[in-house]
Amino acid sequence: MMKRRLSIIGVVMFTALVACNSKNAEKSAQEPEAVIYHNGDILTMEGPTPVYAEALVEREGKIAFVGSAEEAKANFGSHAQWVDLDGKTLLPGFIDGHGHMYNTGLLSQAANVLSPPDGAGGSFDELVNAVKAWADSDDGKFLVGKMGWIIANGYDDSQLQEKQHPTKDVLDRISTEVPVVVIHQSGHLACVNTKALEVVGYSKATGEIEGGVMRRDSNGEPNGVLEEAAFFNALLPIIMEKTDAELQQKSVQRGQEQYAGYGYTTAQDGRSTADVTSAFEKAAAGNQFFIDVVAYPDLIWNKEAVTPDFYKPDRSYTNHYRIGGVKLTLDGSPQGKTAWLSKCYHVNPEGKEGCYTGYPILPDEKAIEYVTTAFENQWQILAHTNGDAAIDQLIKAVDAAQSTHGYPDHRTVMIHGQTLRKDQIPDLVRLEILPSLFPMHTFYWGDWHRESVLGEERAAYISPSRDVVDAGMTMTSHHDAPVTFPNSLRVLDATVNRVTRSGFILGPDQRLTPYEGLKSLTEWSAIQHFEEDSKGTLTEGKLADLVILNRNPLKVDPMKINEIKVLETIKEGKTVYKNENALGGWNTTKVEGDVKEALDYALGAVRPNAELREVLRAKKQVVRGLNYDLVFILENGETWNVTVYRDLDGNLSVTKKSKTPVPGGWSATEITPEVEEAVDFVLSRMNNASPLKEILSAERQVVKGMNYLVTFALENNSEWTARVHRDLDGSFTMLEQAKQRQ
Repeated sequence: MMKRRLSIIGVVMFTALVACNSKNAEKSAQEPEAVIYHNGDILTMEGPTPVYAEALVEREGKIAFVGSAEEAKANFGSHAQWVDLDGKTLLPGFIDGHGHMYNTGLLSQAANVLSPPDGAGGSFDELVNAVKAWADSDDGKFLVGKMGWIIANGYDDSQLQEKQHPTKDVLDRISTEVPVVVIHQSGHLACVNTKALEVVGYSKATGEIEGGVMRRDSNGEPNGVLEEAAFFNALLPIIMEKTDAELQQKSVQRGQEQYAGYGYTTAQDGRSTADVTSAFEKAAAGNQFFIDVVAYPDLIWNKEAVTPDFYKPDRSYTNHYRIGGVKLTLDGSPQGKTAWLSKCYHVNPEGKEGCYTGYPILPDEKAIEYVTTAFENQWQILAHTNGDAAIDQLIKAVDAAQSTHGYPDHRTVMIHGQTLRKDQIPDLVRLEILPSLFPMHTFYWGDWHRESVLGEERAAYISPSRDVVDAGMTMTSHHDAPVTFPNSLRVLDATVNRVTRSGFILGPDQRLTPYEGLKSLTEWSAIQHFEEDSKGTLTEGKLADLVILNRNPLKVDPMKINEIKVLETIKEGKTVYKNENALGGWNTTKVEGDVKEALDYALGAVRPNAELREVLRAKKQVVRGLNYDLVFILENGETWNVTVYRDLDGNLSVTKKSKTPVPGGWSATEITPEVEEAVDFVLSRMNNASPLKEILSAERQVVKGMNYLVTFALENNSEWTARVHRDLDGSFTMLEQAKQRQ
């Protein structure tokens, strides 16, 4: 499915939003106005089976009433704003079982080399081209300027055409003068160019690295592929040193925007380094959080951040921020083949012979020491354990710590538990270790696990959700962003369906029901975070953390769950995200008032003394403030596309600017959301069209609006071309019907 751009809506809205729902002007100054949601599927998530209510009342950021519409009207209707759900679904806001909110925001600014459908990293050539293009973008110039490094995120050797990690020779094609790092999608490996190896001091003479591997070529020289500690120890200090307040603030903002866009009202930062907790403390002091963020500082590197200011016995927030405990990493990544297994990998990684089982990050005595420290201080601990040998180590460490320092309600969390064995589950139950599993692996790497990592039998049992739930355990399901996007509906889809990229159902006996899947994103996740008294269900007295979906996950074909859209995210009664329309949230607007002001600002930014000839397009997007997308022609013939941002204080800034093709001429263009919309329109006009396989190329021509020449392939392997016109209102018409290429 093609991704649609989303829009993030702020706490304080402009008059266009206020006008959407009329309010009672005569309300009493002493009585706060209530908001009544009705006429939809209001799914409370209370109890073992689905329970629906006719109405929900929000007042002063909390749920004031859940029940019949008649009672809501009788008790609150005189001073209420009525929100007609119009058949849509209202749920508790989603709570992040495990992810990395800050890095999600930080890496959203890096080059995206994820494999399709999330990015364009399908081969070495595509990866190199994507990074080069990013380096010339506004985000690229900003991040390279700050860091002095070219940074890309998300390559996946299992999905690359070459089925290999890109080495320094590949990345030297990006630059030989600037250090380049391309981070593996797992976050546990990275590849660097020759210049980067020089900067970090890795050479043939470098010895073995505890807890990591610097891969070498046949001559013993580093080949640019770094595993675990070889990556972290070399690169993270540089990132922390180069990060300034501006980059921190931008990362916190973008991370929240991504989470809110997928319906999360509580985000986790599951391995916070010192620079991250510093950024969070500044954000809390500046009141910059608009969703709740729970951080877990790295127990080895950053336990000093666990202070009484943010880690409180009552687990209360300071301006939407708190520390929830600590994070300990015990092994690596199964798809990257660094997870610590008890049995051999199905196919060894390059350079490994015999029975290769991955490796631990820590020896047993150190793991026990760190877990004991957490128990002694009564810190909740999240333990990264992908391999079953690492899970054995966690069980041993918790057993030892519990016997030494009784910690009655520790709620230790086993993060990932990908290769959890069935015989380990009773120990998890006995020690009250909560499983936060990663069923999204079934989609992203399920085929790779079958073919290369684990083989058929073990692959079918990854993230064994059904068995842990049937054992009476409270389980959460997560996305581990930025490993994947924080896509709540993709999380739910994988938890319920376990369908791989190729369409294979991996471990059908481990699927949960859609209701159980929703539990893992709401009530059960609230329990994991010690927040079941204030979040997780639509219950009177709890926070009004809500999400509105366009369809009910319990009433659609389960295989269609990943097509459901988040329409609105509401944090304590305030809208923090709203999907204005299905095509990405941009609305065509007239050039007047605030839009004219933004246009004048854009003109001053690109050519201060130039005369305006014509405005070709003006669009507005509601975010935490407003974005303006402006395309205009100057008298000198230049055509510009400028995005202007207006913050909540009314300040303007240019976030993106580029020259576009001169009107009348055709030029190649990237596969943008507008191109995807054009292809969607063409497909809607083709009779009995096979599903889309890939957009092969696109050209555009700036006219009064835009013409597109698109070439695409269908699943039946036929290739087609078509010409489409998009007018200034965003409507499409066919210029030339689709023709099959011979």
